[in-house]
Amino acid sequence: MFGDLFEEDYSSVSNNNGKGKRLKTKALEPPAPREFTNLSGIRNQGGTCYLNSLLQTLHFTPEFREALFSLGPEELGSLEDKDKPDAKVRIIPLQLQRLFAQLLLLDQEAASTADLTDSFGWTSDEEDFLDLTVAVKNVSGLEDALWNMYVEEEVFDCDNLYHCGNCGRLVKAAKSAKLRKLPPFLTISLLRFNFDFVKCERYKETSCYTFPLRINLKPFCEQSELDDLEYMYDLFSVIIHKGGCYGGHYHVYIKDVDHLGNWQFQEDKSKPDVNLEDIQNKEEIDDPLMILKAILLQEESNLIPVDQLGQKLLKKIGISWNKKYRKQYGPLRKFLQLHSQIFLLSSDESTVRLLKDSSLQVESDIQRNDQRLSKTLTSEPLKLNDGPSRPHWFDIDDSRVQPIKEKDIEQQFQGKESAYMLFYRKSQLQRPPEARANPRYKVPCHLLSEMDAANIELQIKRAECDSTNNTVELHLHLGPHYHFFNGALHPVVSQTESMWDLTFDKRKTLGDLRQSIFQLLEFWEGDMVLSVAKFVPAGLHVCQTLNGDDLTLCEIEIADGEDIFVWNGVEVGGIQIPTGSDCEPLLLNVLHVATNSEGEECQQLIESSHVFPSNAEIGTVFTALAIPEGVILINNTESRGEENWTTIPKEDLKKTFREQGLRNGSSVLIQGSNDGNSLLTKQGKWINTVNEINWLQVKNLSQLESEEEQVKISATLNTVVFDIRIKAIKELKLLKELAENSCLRPIDRNGKLLCPVPDRCTVKEAGLKMGSSLGLCPGKAPTSSQLFLFFALGSDVHPGTEMEIIVEETISVRDCLKIMLDKCGLTGDTWHLRKMDWCFEAGEPLCEEDAKLKELMICSGDTLLLIEGKLPPLGFLTVPIWWYQPRGPLYHWKDHQDQTNCTLSQGSVWKASSTPGAPSDAHTEVSLWYLGDLEISEDATLGELKSQAMTLPSLEFSIPSPAFLRAWTVESKRPGRLLRVHQQQLKEYKLGKRTEICLEPLQKEENLGPWDMLLRTQMRLPGERAYSPPVDVLWDTARGWTASSLRQRVADVYSLPVEKIEIAKYFPEKFAWLPVSSWNQQTTKRKKKKKQDNLQGAPYYLKDGDTIGVKNLLVEDDDDFSTVQDDIGREKQKELALGKRKSREALRAQSSDVFSGADTAPRARGPEASLSIHVGSFR
Repeated sequence: MFGDLFEEDYSSVSNNNGKGKRLKTKALEPPAPREFTNLSGIRNQGGTCYLNSLLQTLHFTPEFREALFSLGPEELGSLEDKDKPDAKVRIIPLQLQRLFAQLLLLDQEAASTADLTDSFGWTSDEEDFLDLTVAVKNVSGLEDALWNMYVEEEVFDCDNLYHCGNCGRLVKAAKSAKLRKLPPFLTISLLRFNFDFVKCERYKETSCYTFPLRINLKPFCEQSELDDLEYMYDLFSVIIHKGGCYGGHYHVYIKDVDHLGNWQFQEDKSKPDVNLEDIQNKEEIDDPLMILKAILLQEESNLIPVDQLGQKLLKKIGISWNKKYRKQYGPLRKFLQLHSQIFLLSSDESTVRLLKDSSLQVESDIQRNDQRLSKTLTSEPLKLNDGPSRPHWFDIDDSRVQPIKEKDIEQQFQGKESAYMLFYRKSQLQRPPEARANPRYKVPCHLLSEMDAANIELQIKRAECDSTNNTVELHLHLGPHYHFFNGALHPVVSQTESMWDLTFDKRKTLGDLRQSIFQLLEFWEGDMVLSVAKFVPAGLHVCQTLNGDDLTLCEIEIADGEDIFVWNGVEVGGIQIPTGSDCEPLLLNVLHVATNSEGEECQQLIESSHVFPSNAEIGTVFTALAIPEGVILINNTESRGEENWTTIPKEDLKKTFREQGLRNGSSVLIQGSNDGNSLLTKQGKWINTVNEINWLQVKNLSQLESEEEQVKISATLNTVVFDIRIKAIKELKLLKELAENSCLRPIDRNGKLLCPVPDRCTVKEAGLKMGSSLGLCPGKAPTSSQLFLFFALGSDVHPGTEMEIIVEETISVRDCLKIMLDKCGLTGDTWHLRKMDWCFEAGEPLCEEDAKLKELMICSGDTLLLIEGKLPPLGFLTVPIWWYQPRGPLYHWKDHQDQTNCTLSQGSVWKASSTPGAPSDAHTEVSLWYLGDLEISEDATLGELKSQAMTLPSLEFSIPSPAFLRAWTVESKRPGRLLRVHQQQLKEYKLGKRTEICLEPLQKEENLGPWDMLLRTQMRLPGERAYSPPVDVLWDTARGWTASSLRQRVADVYSLPVEKIEIAKYFPEKFAWLPVSSWNQQTTKRKKKKKQDNLQGAPYYLKDGDTIGVKNLLVEDDDDFSTVQDDIGREKQKELALGKRKSREALRAQSSDVFSGADTAPRARGPEASLSIHVGSFR
């Protein structure tokens, strides 16, 4: 009769229960945690909604649940033994126990009944419920139906007499039914589904059918002499059917008898638990210390993740930390750090714990203060206080659990969505107090342990999934490690040392990201601006500055793998950086006719790469090439066919490159306007002439004599290199045998032979430019599986001195090194290989000796350098250690220095020439003595490095402990960055493979804090234009980097009134002093707002180790801070600059173009070197 009654009719089901929701669940993701109701639903397996409703009803019948839990292994057996043939295991009740334990304790949105349904085959004869089936048709409600069934009598008379079995006659009789014994729980089925015999079809009765929340069954019972309370029943579950008789969906309304759930409506959930108007003492809300301590007191073990602490604060007071407290107290983590006597942060600052002494104190404080605040900060919602003993109702619809009100039950009296089964419980059944809001009550110990372990596993999986789904990998490009060159940003050293990878939570704000980078970059000084950058063929380009510290990374649409440029927002290396997509640099191929030494045009085209901003006028090409005027042709395709070149009219020369459609790789041809041998037709198209662009020049470099040194071979882009080589051999009239053992090698503008070109390639495939020169050289070109490499000894490589080698691309680094050593006639295992970088310097070493060259992305034409010195094992650093001895009577190590000078003089000694003219004779030079190299693990701490350095044979000083040494990095042969934290690992300092460290002796132990700034102050000697020996001063910058704070600190050191001193910072590279005035505010053009003074920023860029001159105004009141050495240094700088300018002019006058004539040998030119601009500090 019921057919597919229990099948799901998804057309009539809400989206929460249909297929759509299940499709969103990812198999690899852990189940979602419970929602705000703190109750768990049951997942629908497909047609199991009725089963789910019944199971939830049984689960919320605590007496049944506890009776089930009371059955132990003696009665039920164990699931571990279910596969044993002789074991007696009752799988269904065991699986039901596990399901109820999951519904009670497992932190997941919905439990699964898969294990339970797999074991179905109900055979139990036990019956805890009495099922009454009542009619719905033509009945107004439940009480009316019960009255018809158990009160009214059916009379047999007249034509409907009753046949008596005893006397065998038809007699008058009356028939009635009574309830003889009432069960503790009563199940009532409503006959909603009927059959219409006239229409011969099924239908659902949707008429109004009422049922009470409390019913008195006394009128329907056979015995009525008991107390009235014995007959009272309370409704606690209503199974509801939604749909028609041919299909639909079931869900259940359930009363939470044990108060296990959190009854709070969603519209109420968004409201804060604390009403600020109800709090008598508003100072308690304004005090974040009181709020945070009260929240932590409610947590288990007084421990909570910091991120959840911020969320709970928002829930409790209705406003976030950033909006309420950040302006006054700073970020939340910083506030917790500053109150370390109350809060204990974990090592990774992810969790915070309330210290025990503080928890006792805060409990007493809350008891003494207004009790309203304490009540509003409890975990129970306010609505429960209205009726603390009254259970509340929930709508459990498979996985979804929502709170409802009692009046919502009336909506299920009639309609397509109406009550199908009713469950009542005796009113006298009382629950013990310890069961209230206690889901662990009477749950067996083995199930408690199983659920606890499952919750821990879920937390781990959710943390891993959360980390995977909500983190982004950011590539940080540090401004101080870049310089602006040729229209774009390029690394000063290497891409590896200039870019740091950072994994960050994209739900955090931009301000959090900035703070994290500040903590990561201890050396950073001044303002920090974060900008989105991208790689273009010209280099790195800054596209957009990120603004809005309160916005999350999701809101500002930061993608995974985003390149972030970290800088001061204005300049890099003293050069102002153009930003934005409008000025994105374009790398263009510019061709122009060469000129000879007399300025006359030749028949040779020169092609060079130039970078121009996209928004620059196309006419700027003339300025870049120093051409007064001419005609510009552009080509936006790879082909150089005549139909692809177009002329730019003069009126369009003011249009930008972008407006002309130029992109990276486009070609631009510049032709003089007075060129009689015009390259243009009247239509403005390119003409291919034999004398200019359809040939390649081949020079004889085969060491065989020929009639001509070079010939021009006609070719097109599709000509095969083999044909060009054979034709060149014929025209040079060389031996035919050379065809079997020769190759063509391009010649660059400096006259250097490049990698041989494979014979099978075409001119286009080989990347050859028309009009370029090739050398016919002995030896075969490498095959497709071979590499042609240059290599040289040492890092100081002069052009043309490199050696050449052909190796298989599958050869290992170790074998390649051995071949190169054999070719150089060298032996030993104290060598390693480095790849030459783009600025012709030794790059990162090839550390993996067993790796193949192909795996390390080594390509034909690369240059490898043989560097002496054995590489340390993986995970280790080889760190050169220097001894830094500041001169002057201040240091008691002076006596030891005299005794050990003979020992230290055996090693290298640096005396930095960049500091002649320092403030006093004691600091005229920075002396560094080389002590030796240390091989140390990257996991070692700075203290361990100092301890190992103390064991170097060259160091003969008597040092009490590593705490008496101060460590600096060595930059430009002088101390650079101060390494502060004694227990910090070396890898956290990001030292790099070529970092050198110098050690400075101290008079006493030193433990610098994160806010301590180390400065060297010198008192000016009145009337002498000189300074006394330096004094180390520690300045606490925790309260700000202001000039007034620094002046006060210096005045305290010299015991002078602060108004009677003047201080200035010394810039040794300029031989200049900059007075530090007590200015309060400055205006920046970028931010257009006032900001507090900060000596980390412009123009002081104060950092550790800076020299501060001090002048006593009581004895000297002039404004001059300079010394005689400063005057001498400035004069030498002027002379040096003048000499360099004259040298450049002389070189320019003598220079001639490499390809000025066909018969002129190309002039060798040194490699382009990177320009390094030293700036005292970066913001």
